[in-house]
Amino acid sequence: MRINSTARAESGAVMIQSTCPSVELAKRIAETLVQESLAACVNLSAPSLSIYSWENKLHCDEEFTLTVKTSAGRQSQCIARIRELHSYDVPEIIVLPIIGGSNAYLQWIAHETL
Repeated sequence: MRINSTARAESGAVMIQSTCPSVELAKRIAETLVQESLAACVNLSAPSLSIYSWENKLHCDEEFTLTVKTSAGRQSQCIARIRELHSYDVPEIIVLPIIGGSNAYLQWIAHETL
């Protein structure tokens, strides 16, 4: 399936995914992003197991995933704020385009992140 750039630009919204080592930190980041209008909504997942290599060692840690819904225009500020608040040297920050969805929901994201 091929997605063209026009469809990507139509929604004006993105999802940012990040992980945190504790629910307390995840909640603090989520609440800050929403309070500062950098995100319309942040979902926190139940803990999951992350297996990764860091500094030449294999790690197996429990982490909480944040799914941040924001406008493309607020993306850079949102990423900067996550970096500021995060405890990791290199936090996971992955941006995914929202290429479509409920128009009312996408408008709500835009309104909340003005």
